[in-house]
Amino acid sequence: MRGPHNIIRLIRTGATLVRTGAMNVVLDAFDAPAPLRMVAYTLGWPFQWLGYKGDPAMPPAPRALTALGPAYIKFGQVLSTRPDVVGEDMALQLRVLQDKLPPFAKERAMAEVEKELGRPVSEIFSEFSEPIAAASIAQVHHAKLADTGQDVAVKVLRPGIERAFRKDVDAFYFAARIVDICAPGARRLRPMDVIEHFDGVVRGELDLRLESAAASEFADNTAKDAGFKLPPVKWDLSARRVMTLGWADGLPIGDNAALDAAGHDRRALGERVLSLFLNHALRDGFFHADMHQGNMKVAADGDIIAYDFGIMGHIDLYTRRVYAEILYGFIKRDYQRVAEVHFEAGYVPAHQDVDEFARALRAVGEPIFGMDATHISMGRLLNYLFEVTERFGMETRTELILLQRTMVVVEGVARSLDPRINIWDVAKPVVEDYIKSSIGPRAIAADLGKTAMVLARFGPRLPGLVERALIAQAGEPEADQGHRPWKRAAALGVVAGIVTTLLATHML
Repeated sequence: MRGPHNIIRLIRTGATLVRTGAMNVVLDAFDAPAPLRMVAYTLGWPFQWLGYKGDPAMPPAPRALTALGPAYIKFGQVLSTRPDVVGEDMALQLRVLQDKLPPFAKERAMAEVEKELGRPVSEIFSEFSEPIAAASIAQVHHAKLADTGQDVAVKVLRPGIERAFRKDVDAFYFAARIVDICAPGARRLRPMDVIEHFDGVVRGELDLRLESAAASEFADNTAKDAGFKLPPVKWDLSARRVMTLGWADGLPIGDNAALDAAGHDRRALGERVLSLFLNHALRDGFFHADMHQGNMKVAADGDIIAYDFGIMGHIDLYTRRVYAEILYGFIKRDYQRVAEVHFEAGYVPAHQDVDEFARALRAVGEPIFGMDATHISMGRLLNYLFEVTERFGMETRTELILLQRTMVVVEGVARSLDPRINIWDVAKPVVEDYIKSSIGPRAIAADLGKTAMVLARFGPRLPGLVERALIAQAGEPEADQGHRPWKRAAALGVVAGIVTTLLATHML
């Protein structure tokens, strides 16, 4: 489907960008080279009359994307998580992109529910409301279970949304190929990688079973977190195009007047939002990556309720440890250690000067620590940090970009609850606890234990592996050893690693 017929879609896209005034804004955000600008205007300027007008009250880029429809709105949202691609200013514009579209009819939603669940709606629900929220991919209804009377939220995908997205994503791939061919200088933007990232996000959101699984995993991870709860997934009433959750009953976390009237401590709520996010990111490596005010409520008992699990972030164990050491180093103002961690992790190329890098990090950290508590921002720190690491040749790491973006959003929520919150005071105990549990002696013992379990599974084969490694090293011709010393080192490394681990395991 990614053939020349997509030119028609690209012409409509270009015409809309020109007509809404977004073309220059978008091209400047991507720092597009001259050949790409020429292609873009060729596809758009002569056909302005084909473009959509959009809402003149909106900024140019959100105006154009909203006018172009659901796939473009979602594309804008995904790009808002990638300031490394579009720049901070454009990412900030796209973060406020309104993901609201006219709802589709309640009757169509009920038909989708019956089709997916294989039962009449009247048999499942005693009540099924008109849409209470409509977004680019799905809409939500309030319902009551017929058998128990429990309030639930029913999320239903838009009819035909998969096909509509597939067409637009095919056009995006086609556009990315045009960029590669016509503007080699723009390849540094990695257009194919950006579209593949977007495609992966959308595929996940178009299967509500995956969102249900994410919600379930998140609930298991956070079951013991005080003051935090999630609406449970109703697995028997969820399918690929329908997701049913318990109803989240509470006050919007962005309504300060209502929170005050209900007697909630807004400062405590803000600190809890921050510490919860850091715990989820560091402790679990699985965090809600869209924790804005619209996705959280405050229950009558003061618990924070989170919902909408379409965008979740994942960080592997090694990266979490590195991230924690970096944060802890900044909290302690130990810039030399922060620099060393970057080199040890391979984030910064080994040929760079570690002392010079430490001085650059000091230039990032000291001004922030000199700020008033109301201006200290971990999100700003991470942003500056990425600028410095880019200067020293660090490659972009998508998972850390998503983490940075979410940190900025979470900080915004906390500060909206109480502008006087000191980010470092909240972060320090969380990071210290994680450091103690994941990098100290207990962590080393746990790592050795896991290694021993892996070796135990290969136990019967270990003697043979060691013997073959030694024979290969001993039987290697002298000339070959001189040309390829790495083979000898690898063989000896395997043997030494096995022996060391076995000894350590025996001592444990």
